[in-house]
Amino acid sequence: MKIFPSSALKKLDAYTIESENITFIDLMERAARVITDALTNRWSKEVPIVVFAGPGNNGGDALAVARLLIQRGYSVKTFLFNIKGHLSADCQTNKELLQAVDGVDFTEVNKTFVPPPLNEDALIIDGLFGTGLNNPISGGFAAVVDYINNAPATVISIDIPSGLGSEECLHNNWESIVHADFTLSLQLPKLAFFFPENEDIIGEWQLLDIGLSREGIEKMTSNYSLVEEEEIRSLIKPRKKFSHKGDFGHALLIAGSYGMAGASILAARACLRSGVGRITIHAPICNNDILQITVPEAVVKQDVDEHYFSWPSDTDAYQALGIGPGLGTAEETEDALLKQLKKCQLPTVIDADALNLLAKNRDALKSLPPNPLLTPHPKELERLTGKCQNSHERLTKACELAQTFHVYILLKGAYSVLITPGKECFFNPTGNTGMATAGSGDVLTGIILALLAQGYVVEEAAKIGAFIHGLAGDFAWERLGMISLTAGDIINFLPEAWKYINNQ
Repeated sequence: MKIFPSSALKKLDAYTIESENITFIDLMERAARVITDALTNRWSKEVPIVVFAGPGNNGGDALAVARLLIQRGYSVKTFLFNIKGHLSADCQTNKELLQAVDGVDFTEVNKTFVPPPLNEDALIIDGLFGTGLNNPISGGFAAVVDYINNAPATVISIDIPSGLGSEECLHNNWESIVHADFTLSLQLPKLAFFFPENEDIIGEWQLLDIGLSREGIEKMTSNYSLVEEEEIRSLIKPRKKFSHKGDFGHALLIAGSYGMAGASILAARACLRSGVGRITIHAPICNNDILQITVPEAVVKQDVDEHYFSWPSDTDAYQALGIGPGLGTAEETEDALLKQLKKCQLPTVIDADALNLLAKNRDALKSLPPNPLLTPHPKELERLTGKCQNSHERLTKACELAQTFHVYILLKGAYSVLITPGKECFFNPTGNTGMATAGSGDVLTGIILALLAQGYVVEEAAKIGAFIHGLAGDFAWERLGMISLTAGDIINFLPEAWKYINNQ
């Protein structure tokens, strides 16, 4: 599913209007019906509703929704804020249609706004401003936003919370943005929905299909998309009856150090639970016994050092390399890592301490294996790119890094995003906050390593790996709850995730 920046959505509206030979007011009415359906499906007629409409087309949507709600028997108070005495043409039309309804409670605010009393049972519909906003909310409108945010009522924003006008944060006054409990997004998600600083602004979001042109969506280009379940299903390779372990690859995992054997254990177990034929773990001598006991399916290849990875491994016998979990940052490890990556030609996933060591040796990014996958969390990424002021800047810098060094980056977090060397960004929809726990990233590395070893190309492996990782976490959350979830639980629910995605 494509994700468009706010600035691109007007073009899609225009394409739909032209291709279907309809007017904008027709499209607005279509959207209003779908929004009204969503509201009436969730809230009963006993709920008092207050609509706040602005002077533009988002306000026009809100006025149309108010009219339809009244016609369905809801009690609705509507406030239209027309401070400058000018409404968009379609907002004016919907104002007239609303005023023609019998018994309408409608107030057009030109100067003084007298706020209505609200209780916690009430519903506020925010239709002040939409995606076309290109200036920060200020003055009287800022006071209205402040009133909405401090009201005890539930707040529903149409399409996007008023004031959240720019993903780049160029036009956002953070103190004057509506904080919605629910956002009803029209047709497609907005890029701003995937940035953590907007979580408390957007609330829970829901997509509403308002029938925008499918052809237009296909024709419009976007560097952003949301990975969907059916895409993942289509990528999974079938297994033949006469397959043997050699058909599913031999993975090499270089991980662990003194006190950090757990990282290699988690990654190896996840790898084995994700279909790899064989796995060898290159680990320091001190990790040998615990690995032999906890991961009996793996071969353990001992490093020459007692405590650290200090000597590059030969890679001729393997189909993929995973390196970094629990590796440590000792001087010997740093030297061995740089040599290992320089000589390796395998599909490679680079994580954790391996990323931190690369950040200290940025020139080494020029001599990595072909098409490597880097899996940083935000802080690890900033060690590679420099500090970022917000999520949009972080995404932009990650895209530049991917393009400059021809690497793939899987930036971990809620809605983990895969960034390609061509600056395409694929957001992952699965996962939950229970997965924000030690070792979760090691599990992801193991899953992706297994997929690379089985012959999936890096983009496929990263998409599938992130989706399955999050899906297993979601299954674990359903069974165990969010607070108690551990990385080991994610591994335990990998079989259920793989069964689900394979329709078993």
